[in-house]
Amino acid sequence: MPLSLRLSIADTLTLGNATCGFMAVYFTTTGILIPHIQGSNDSGMARHSAATAVILMLAAAIFDLFDGLVARKLRSSPMGAELDNLSDLISFGLAPAYFVLVYGMVADDAHQRVAAVGAIVVLLAVVLRLARFSCVTVKDGTFQGMPSPFGALTVVSIVLLELPFVATLLAIIGTAWLMVSRVEYPKPRGRLAVAMLSWIVLSMALLAAWAFDAPGGQLLLQTGCALQLVLGAVIPLFATARRVNNFRDNRREARATQLP
Repeated sequence: MPLSLRLSIADTLTLGNATCGFMAVYFTTTGILIPHIQGSNDSGMARHSAATAVILMLAAAIFDLFDGLVARKLRSSPMGAELDNLSDLISFGLAPAYFVLVYGMVADDAHQRVAAVGAIVVLLAVVLRLARFSCVTVKDGTFQGMPSPFGALTVVSIVLLELPFVATLLAIIGTAWLMVSRVEYPKPRGRLAVAMLSWIVLSMALLAAWAFDAPGGQLLLQTGCALQLVLGAVIPLFATARRVNNFRDNRREARATQLP
């Protein structure tokens, strides 16, 4: 095959990311939306399907984490960057936005059309974030704006917390804003990558406990979702505080150089 059409190991992991995102949409449709339309009262099936959909998004995040590491260690094909963006759009744009849309259709206190607007906001935020990532250069070791995998997991955590509809919608829109903001987020490398992988595996375990109705599973899931939201709120605060401190230090240095 021509060199431009050959897939590397990293590209195969990226395609795994896209597959997980598509299957998350599949389980959200077949296990939550269709039974709701048919009038089914089987809450256990909906819980299993919701957990499976979110676990697949978490698996997509693992693929996304490792395809970058493998590409740096080995090589990536000329299609690597484009494949990564397209796969991220499916797994961290379409899948969580669709999850929000279905939530607006099945939740008792939700408003379908307003939830659809929230879903569109999430999708467009990821589209804009991925487009900006392709054409804007930032300093090494950081992302500009909340990374789309982190944003997707924060969005589904907000939905799973089962907050009042208005609070849920505002939190979702806030997360979408963080994805297109200029707040700096560290790239998951070294110990941070290990910590991120450990958090994803723990989240999968919490979702499995909730899906199989384990004792305390609901409380464990809500605790994990709340921690995800806290992380999403704390990281921008630390980043902003660091920027303010750097600005003050630069001003002090500038004043010091101006003194005779």
